Formats: sequence, structure tokens, C-alpha cells
Amino acid sequence: MLEGMGREEMRAADADRQAVADQLKAALDEGRLDLHEYDERLQQAYAAKTYGDLQPLLSDLPAAAVPAPREPSGAEIGPGGSDGALVRRWLFEVWSSWLPVVGITTAIWLISCIGAGELLDFWPIWVAGPWGAVLIFVTLAGLANGEPRKQAEKKARKRQAKQLKRERQALEAQSLPPDELLQEPSKKDKTAG
Repeated sequence: MLEGMGREEMRAADADRQAVADQLKAALDEGRLDLHEYDERLQQAYAAKTYGDLQPLLSDLPAAAVPAPREPSGAEIGPGGSDGALVRRWLFEVWSSWLPVVGITTAIWLISCIGAGELLDFWPIWVAGPWGAVLIFVTLAGLANGEPRKQAEKKARKRQAKQLKRERQALEAQSLPPDELLQEPSKKDKTAG
């Protein structure tokens, strides 16, 4: 299927976009890009869908090349690899609220039985049963739809966005003269704003 497709038309992965972002950061640090150019190219890099979208971002920079397409390794596929860890983490997130609630309601039932001096009907089943049935459905549907990987990718994108925001703020702070950072706005500025 990929044989007839040119490299420029192939879909880029998150790792490819990150590699281009790293090269752009290096170019900024070397003074080859100014802050505005870096910001524009970085946004384009994270919005890129194909290798063809990534290539122009690095074409005028020395020794810059878009990474070659990666083949998935065996560690990325199957329950023994990183997918197994993703699935376990996702399952823990889905079920983590159910177990404490069932434990607390069971403890309350047990204290009630001790207080009454007899074995009462096990009413916590009305909490555990329906909620557990819904969670089983959510678990099966999520596993079928690849939800663990989607959640992990979403969290990775959020972490990446936060890191980029911190980098941008640091770069903006570096580009402002020190006296502008420490200067308080005057009364005239406060009333105008």
C-alpha cells in the first residue's frame, strides 16, 4: 500500500513532529531563527500531517533533515510491550473510584450488622453491581476502540503544550530588556488600560 506513495505524502508521527521541533529549538538557540520565526514554524510543525508538510520548515537550515519514517517495533505492539503498561494504567484510572466506594459501603454495612447484632441484607450490591456493570461496558468498549493509547497520546500532547508554553515564556522573558521586566506600570499606563 505504501509502495506507490512518495515520502512527502506519508503521514508523519508525533515523534517526527517532535524531532522537527527539537531541530527548530536548536536553530533558535544558535541564532539562526528569531523568536517570531521559531514560533510560526513550531506551530506549523505540530500542525503538520505529512513529511511534505515538515520538510519546508527545515529546508533553509543547515544539516536539517526530516526524520525517516519509523517502523513500529515489537515493543510497541502487544500486551507485553508499552501497550500493556498503557492498558494497565488506563484500567486503573477507569476502576480507581469504584473500589474505594464499594469498600466504604461494605464497611458501613458491616458496622450496621455489628450494631444490629444480626446479618442484614447486603445492600452495597446495589452500589457495586450497576456501577460495576457500567464500568465493564466502558472497559470493553475502550479496549476495543484503543482508548488507552488515545488517552496516553492526549496526555503527551498536553505535557508537550505545557512545555512549549514554558519555553515560549522563558524566551519572551529573555528577549525583553531587564528594566522592562522589573518596571511597574505608571499611573498613566494604569488609567489607559
